[in-house]
Amino acid sequence: MIQDDDGDGFSTIANSRIVIVGLGLMGGSMALALQGRCRALYGIDADPATVELAIERGVAEKASVDARALLPEADAIILAAPVRTIIKILGELPDMTPREAIVLDIGSTKVQITQAMQALPPRFDPVGGHPMCGKEKSGLAYADSSLFRDAPFAFTPLKRSSPRARAFCTQLAGAIEARPMWLDPETHDRWTAATSHFPSLLANALAASTPLDALPLVGPGFRSTARLADSSALMMADILATNRENVLAAFSEFKERFAQYESLLERGDFAALATVLAQGSERYRALIE
Repeated sequence: MIQDDDGDGFSTIANSRIVIVGLGLMGGSMALALQGRCRALYGIDADPATVELAIERGVAEKASVDARALLPEADAIILAAPVRTIIKILGELPDMTPREAIVLDIGSTKVQITQAMQALPPRFDPVGGHPMCGKEKSGLAYADSSLFRDAPFAFTPLKRSSPRARAFCTQLAGAIEARPMWLDPETHDRWTAATSHFPSLLANALAASTPLDALPLVGPGFRSTARLADSSALMMADILATNRENVLAAFSEFKERFAQYESLLERGDFAALATVLAQGSERYRALIE
């Protein structure tokens, strides 16, 4: 188990050495938000240009493309890569560091990641996590220390996750000013399919089906509705590959509702259409309040 002594293991965020693997938007923002709040903060990224930018901007005290150079120093490891990359890293982690460490991921889906975490040796103390925030732009250049402020931070512990790992998660959320919540991985993936993954597909489909000759009348309504279409296609494909069944269920629910709108519009039943539109408005207010 992880020790809580004077520096050989986690006891508080303030005395921990934290290594963030993946310095894109989320990992970079996490590093910026944690600056000055932990004993040491290091970053790893496979892209040399990203590492160079991290060093140039002082995002972390040390940064490298070589995970083996920094992971052995970690009391806590935060995996901030695309979902399938996180799963790959989890399989390689035992060979990259001999030390005990808390392992937290911040990937967008949780079931497959927590399943991969189960296979880690006992010296690792894993917890799944996902802060519900972000931007449609990706990359370290868009990192923002305030990205997590007041955002829900879902944690999905394993049965093997220790009280110490849970304490780390709670302290981490506090340090970056997020709101911690605890869920099982299945509930997380079902909810995010409805609130994040499927809406990204809707935004993309809207953008792709809008004629270019309508450009002169593109205003704030279109921009806000279609904003997520500018998300990384590779990142979204990765998310959809690991949450396919839940997204398909969201598709089914949406198609039923949208078919109702289409039918009422075709029939010209605008009174009934106004009623169902009001139902959608009411649900929206309930969700955001």
